[in-house]
Amino acid sequence: MTDTARTANDRELVLTRLIDAPREKLFKCWTQPELMKQWFAPLPWKLSHVEVDLRAGGSSKVVMRSPEGQEFPNLGVYLEVVPNEKIVFTDAYTEAWVPSEKPFFTGIITFEDEGGKTRYTAIARHWTVEDRKAHEEMGFHEGWGQCADQLAALAKKI
Repeated sequence: MTDTARTANDRELVLTRLIDAPREKLFKCWTQPELMKQWFAPLPWKLSHVEVDLRAGGSSKVVMRSPEGQEFPNLGVYLEVVPNEKIVFTDAYTEAWVPSEKPFFTGIITFEDEGGKTRYTAIARHWTVEDRKAHEEMGFHEGWGQCADQLAALAKKI
């Protein structure tokens, strides 16, 4: 698996991988709650709850649970969904265009065919440079990298 992590500009973080799985399986892992629970949080963290309304304007709710049992709800809205190609979501809204208290980032996930594998790219575009720095310091590259490993492993099993 080829792994690239980079900062594209002062408000963007990017992780890209070449994953040996068809993009349809990766998209499925990103969009089905029971599959998301198996890979979407870096271990030992887990997802305790996932809701997905997979359409532009549809809400998402992902609750992460720390190893100590603390829960962190992440609410958002899908901005664009192109099956097996692209998912764009943001926490700028909590549901159907209701603004959140503090937008942090917009996620852009793409799945592209490449030599019988899938070029998986995860982009986190932040509202401020400070938010980008905070996300990087929280462990964006390590955490999202571990999740990409978990995603690849799950996609091989399904």
